This record gives sequence, C-alpha cells and structure tokens, in this order.
Amino acid sequence: MRLASPTDFDVLEALSDGKRNTAANIAIEIDRDRPYINTRLPVLADQGLIERIGPAPKSGLYEITARGLAALRHRDAYHDEAVDFEELVESELDN
Repeated sequence: MRLASPTDFDVLEALSDGKRNTAANIAIEIDRDRPYINTRLPVLADQGLIERIGPAPKSGLYEITARGLAALRHRDAYHDEAVDFEELVESELDN
C-alpha cells in the first residue's frame, strides 16, 4: 500500500467521522488544493480505503471503509520500515 503521507492520512481523518463528503469540502478541511485531492481520492478508493457512493454514480461523495479506518488507526506505523503496513491493516480486519 503506497500512500501520500500526510495528505492521504489527512483525507482519511477528514472522513473518519463516518459522514460522506466531497473533494471540495475535504480540500478545505485539510487545507490542500482541490485538484490534488481529486487525484488522491480515486487512488484511495482503488486501495479500498474509501469508496465512492451515491445516490448518483458520479456524485463525488466518498466515505471511509473499515480498511481505511484500520489504516488510520495505524498511521504512526506507516513509516516504520520494520513494519509491513499493509499486513498490519489486513490483520486488524481479519480479527
């Protein structure tokens, strides 16, 4: 799992309240450029950390997944070379 740290974790944090949100709102909340956030959201979705939800297929609404919450909980371990971050996240989901 390759993340743009700290931005991707900031996006996950912004979505961790369980509410749906858009790129524009997330960009404002975490003080990043909206175009950059627009490029990161599909990457996070491809990794199963967030998902694009409706009601319309192209509504631009995203929410965090259980995998995303697990990744966020282990944020401090992401840069630890002794830790397999993806395995750490997956092991939490298996329990």
